[in-house]
Amino acid sequence: MTTVPRDAIIGRLVDGRYEVLERIARGGMATVYRAIDRRLDRDVAVKVMHPHLAESEDFVSRFRREARAAARLSHPHVVGVFDQGMWEDSFYLTMEYVDGHDLRSELRVDGALTLERALAVTQSVLDALASAHRRGLVHRDIKPENVMVTRDGVIKVADFGLARAVSEATAASTGTVLGTVAYLAPELLTDGRASEPSDVYAVGIMLYEMLTGHQPFTGDVPINVAFQHVNSSVPAPSDHLDWLPVEVDELVGALTARDPSERLQDGDAALAATRRVIATVTGDVLTRRAESSEQAGDATTTGLDVRSPGGTVALPVGEVTEGPPAHAARRRRRVLPWLLPLLLVLAAAGGAAWWFLLGPGSLVPTPPVVGMTESDATSTLEANDLGVLVERANHDDVPAGEVISTEPGPGEPIVRGGDVTLLVSEGVLMLLLPTVEGIPLEDAEDALDVAGFPAPDIAETYHQTVPAGTVISAPETAGTSLPHTTVVQLLVSLGREPVTAPDVAGSAEEDAVAALEEAGLVVERAEEYSNDVPLGAVVSQDPGPGQLFRGDTVTITVSLGRPFATVPSVFGMGRAQAVDTLEDAGFAVEVETLWGGSLGVVRFQDPAGGQDARLGSTVTITVV
Repeated sequence: MTTVPRDAIIGRLVDGRYEVLERIARGGMATVYRAIDRRLDRDVAVKVMHPHLAESEDFVSRFRREARAAARLSHPHVVGVFDQGMWEDSFYLTMEYVDGHDLRSELRVDGALTLERALAVTQSVLDALASAHRRGLVHRDIKPENVMVTRDGVIKVADFGLARAVSEATAASTGTVLGTVAYLAPELLTDGRASEPSDVYAVGIMLYEMLTGHQPFTGDVPINVAFQHVNSSVPAPSDHLDWLPVEVDELVGALTARDPSERLQDGDAALAATRRVIATVTGDVLTRRAESSEQAGDATTTGLDVRSPGGTVALPVGEVTEGPPAHAARRRRRVLPWLLPLLLVLAAAGGAAWWFLLGPGSLVPTPPVVGMTESDATSTLEANDLGVLVERANHDDVPAGEVISTEPGPGEPIVRGGDVTLLVSEGVLMLLLPTVEGIPLEDAEDALDVAGFPAPDIAETYHQTVPAGTVISAPETAGTSLPHTTVVQLLVSLGREPVTAPDVAGSAEEDAVAALEEAGLVVERAEEYSNDVPLGAVVSQDPGPGQLFRGDTVTITVSLGRPFATVPSVFGMGRAQAVDTLEDAGFAVEVETLWGGSLGVVRFQDPAGGQDARLGSTVTITVV
């Protein structure tokens, strides 16, 4: 019994945040794991790209751009993208974890789906594509493996942007198109052109498969399947299921027209057509399906095995054209007398030997000129009786004017007198920095993306006047020429800084002002009399204590002490009457006696009647 080695990533912490729990799936481009987001304490799916993809700068740029676009796509039938980044030698995507299974698993179990189920799945997938197409986002790899079904039966489309990033990077560097050949539209095979109609075509193939239990085109090798896509129309599913309504045949035909201009043009148009069919077809026919013996084809994406017509494969763009495939033409045998060929061979042997060994047909090694200047390389090749063709391209490492590579390569054989193509460096690609200051961060990121720069680095700070989410500044001014690899540093506003106003009521004025200013607030002053708050202390503050913003103004009202009032005259009053009169007026009373105070009459008072004094202050009366 063979023991399968444990995945080295399981149990590790990706990017210091995502704890990997188990491997869910492995495909030709990435491995998917279930993980826990420790920061938000939730299950997520982490898709770790195979390390070799990170070696391509073209892929890195496309991956970042497509991941950002996919993250902005929020739809109930789309597997949400949360995060992206670089970890060790691989890129990763963090996505919504779908607790369920993919449509391929459902097809393996059931063989084919009921008409009602097939139309419902198609409607959900097209609903997701319609939302994506309105945002200019093409999926490029619609297939049952990328259609998830939750435990509640909700359909969700996965891998938006990912397949396009890998495929476009591959086509740009190798001239090949990646995809699951069973679902590739003809135009993808002939010229590598992915568009909204190519997504619609893949949905049509998938609908055919859900109805019949098998794909419309099969073959021993992928090129045979591709040839059928380019040269044959998808047959009507009713050829296998004679009970299918004509409306369903027409829908499949409209989704899979070979000419993309005759096909339903995008998700919105295809969704509308599907909904019309759903509204039209009723009755028991909805619950019928193909016999279970018609099993779905295996279109898994485990590896890049070109022997599996359903797997993810790389096909040269334009290799498949209209007309019979090259291998299909049978060689004709010409029946001639056996002596004639022998005589011809003998007659030509001498001349052929000269031609291929010494003459114009002889091969010579291509001189090594990589790293030379264009002029030196040209001189070297011409000195070896070789022609020179020149192509130019930007390069991040090779200085301008030097040879990056040759075709044929150094030391490779070339016919004497043949042409060697020099790829000459134009140096690092320089781009003009677009305007990014004073606009929302999302607009600035889009402007940098359109200009060709990688995703920017973002720093955030509070700002008194620049609104939250707006770019405050960048290191260089708009119009500056920068290398295309420059990661532009953007300083983005968090808006005004929140601060907490302390409670200064009852504090001395000096202490209150110091506390408020230390919190970043501006202090204004008011005054009022108070019977309760001592002179010089804070009676109140406006706004009150709590959250404000740095630079806000707080007005403190400072106590002037108790108010003043006129002291009533109690001269000549009896002692008791004088005390009551003064206390009723709000003053304290101190009584002194003269000559024993036997008469009990007030002779003097201080302050005198009619003068102003603070309420609560003491009036001294002298009783004789």
